[in-house]
Amino acid sequence: MRVVDELQLTISFEPNGAGGYLARVEEVPGAVSEGSSREEAREMVLDALRELVLSHLERPEPVDGDHERIAVRLGEAPGA
Repeated sequence: MRVVDELQLTISFEPNGAGGYLARVEEVPGAVSEGSSREEAREMVLDALRELVLSHLERPEPVDGDHERIAVRLGEAPGA
């Protein structure tokens, strides 16, 4: 298995019917938010993703077998 320095995820945007946008991180169920502009929706869904990850860290599911902890930084990607 290859270890990478970054995690690349996909944010999809669609009009929400109220003049704003719904944003969703396609690879992470539950990472969904909306905003009055595309940029606000992007910021909001990144915040939702951070909160989702933090909530799982605070109440981790029991893990059996071989496992390891990894570090992932969620921030601006080059060229984003």
